[in-house]
Amino acid sequence: MARITVNGLSLHVEEHGDGAPVLLLHGFPDSGRLWRHQVPFLVANGFRVIVPDMRGFGRSDLPGEVGAYRLREVVGDVIGIMDAAGAETAHVVGHDWGAAVAWLAASLRPDRVATLVALSVPHPLVPATLRQREMAWYTLFFQFAGVAEETIRYDDWAWLRMFCRGDGDMDQWISDLSRPGALTAALNWYRANLAPRPPGPPPPLPEIPVPTMAIWSARDHYLDGERVRQSAAYVTGPWRYEEIPDASHWIPLDAPDRLNTLLADWLS
Repeated sequence: MARITVNGLSLHVEEHGDGAPVLLLHGFPDSGRLWRHQVPFLVANGFRVIVPDMRGFGRSDLPGEVGAYRLREVVGDVIGIMDAAGAETAHVVGHDWGAAVAWLAASLRPDRVATLVALSVPHPLVPATLRQREMAWYTLFFQFAGVAEETIRYDDWAWLRMFCRGDGDMDQWISDLSRPGALTAALNWYRANLAPRPPGPPPPLPEIPVPTMAIWSARDHYLDGERVRQSAAYVTGPWRYEEIPDASHWIPLDAPDRLNTLLADWLS
């Protein structure tokens, strides 16, 4: 367990075990604790597991500028964490925003990514479906700085409790997001990357040459699995898609045994 300085930020990073490095990247509104069922399993299977709290979450620094949360900035954190750990390459596993970062890292820095595992989130260039636009209504709400924060915190975090439908780590989230500036930092991930923009094609990205496995869960209320399946079109390396029928968006918590089995098979 350590704090390291990366790109001028102090990040909380935990390391466990020895062997081939596996970097586990969480998303909103989690911290590295999301992976508590995967870490001991991977260590027992001979991997060195590196688990950061991403910038703006958990015990890591909370930069105040919206632009600090652009995905390309956070890819720099991933490379910096690997450098600090002395890892030339790593298996990169991401969930939610962590998966978005992982996709981009595998596209822009495939020399550092041994394999990619993306949970829940599709490749960033997959076109939005009508279902996805309907499911992602909350990302527009999150753009209203100040209003969103007050609404989410109101009445003992009633909005967040409703939004998450009893899934995930609610008590831990509330504890983390109650720190000064923490809720705004978490929402800034959406403001930096999903703010409305003029219509037009997104910037191009290199195709992903590394072996890639994408996993989606059928009880995900926020992301359309069809887009995860379509991500294969952006991968030139070996591709695998897995669907977990009985898990919510938080696959590492709801289906730990199934996820662990998939990871052990894939990473080996």
